[in-house]
Amino acid sequence: GVVPFMALLLLQRRPVAGRALLGTSSSCPGHSLCRSNVQEQTRRQVALLNATAQDLFSLYLKCQGEPFSSESDKLCNPSGIFFPAFRVNRTSERKEVMVAMYKLFAFLNASLGNITRDQEELNPTAKELLDRLHNTTKTTRGLISNLTCLLCKNYNIFQVDVSYGESSKGKSTFKKKQQGCQVLRKYVQVIAQAARVLLPHLSPP
Repeated sequence: GVVPFMALLLLQRRPVAGRALLGTSSSCPGHSLCRSNVQEQTRRQVALLNATAQDLFSLYLKCQGEPFSSESDKLCNPSGIFFPAFRVNRTSERKEVMVAMYKLFAFLNASLGNITRDQEELNPTAKELLDRLHNTTKTTRGLISNLTCLLCKNYNIFQVDVSYGESSKGKSTFKKKQQGCQVLRKYVQVIAQAARVLLPHLSPP
């Protein structure tokens, strides 16, 4: 499946490219993996992630303390970090949008795992933050599962080239906190764009 593959790639030090097999073999699994309301569920998941992204970022900053609370614009500027390009818009073909979404959320899922691991070590008592990170990861995993099903069922796509972010293992506490805030700042920007692009493609006919 996709998730163990991601867990393996979390250990890498540099941005890593890989190929996610969406099924267990070199073809799409049976359509039984698609729920009947898969489009509606996918729409809700993207809307939920978009609605909660800014709060997650704000809470993250609050829990890191100074200088992150007061200098977030400078320290969390995401221009220097790797993030998958998201070049689709509302007029893009639906297939293109779905593939771009899969790449985005595969990357995000791995990055959230990285951030959660760091925060469990650096802020073990920050229950609200850890809960939010776990819930966001859970929603992202559900979304990946639904996108997998839609890509297979509608387009017979069973492999997607994906990139995963840089691991923070072995970095200083400051660098771990900074990488987390850069990724989450970028996430806030990109999830808003993703929601604008994807939601019309998933609206009921």
